[in-house]
Amino acid sequence: MGSPGTVDEFAAVIDRKETEHIDLMALVKKPDTSIAIIGATDNPSKFGNIIYHDLKRKGFRLFPVNHHRTLVAGDRAYTCVQDLPVKPSLITFVVPPSQTLTVLDVCLVLGYMNVWIQPGAASQAVRTFLMEHAFNYVIDDCIMVHTAAVR
Repeated sequence: MGSPGTVDEFAAVIDRKETEHIDLMALVKKPDTSIAIIGATDNPSKFGNIIYHDLKRKGFRLFPVNHHRTLVAGDRAYTCVQDLPVKPSLITFVVPPSQTLTVLDVCLVLGYMNVWIQPGAASQAVRTFLMEHAFNYVIDDCIMVHTAAVR
């Protein structure tokens, strides 16, 4: 590959992010996809519960993250993303935007760049953070709609 020929081409090379682009819509259709759910809960009136049970029923390997619980649906819950035993394929957020932003900052440090922001978990600050840091993301779209049984 040759050198950039114009100032704009040179700037594009300089500004290129090192993050590999991943098609998250395709990722959620793969049987080996693992998903951390920020805001997973046993409270049946919360979307963190509904989404957790839906994805579990579909066969995904899940990591519930909730700093108030030790178990979610009988599965070990993790206090924070730093405690996860492996890097998940994807992290989905079912928490208020201020919490989403806080956890995204940790995800950036850990290199967890594939994120799915559920409706209600985003704000303009979240959108800006995702764009500025070259995350692979889906925002304001429900993961349950785009997933099918994988096993």
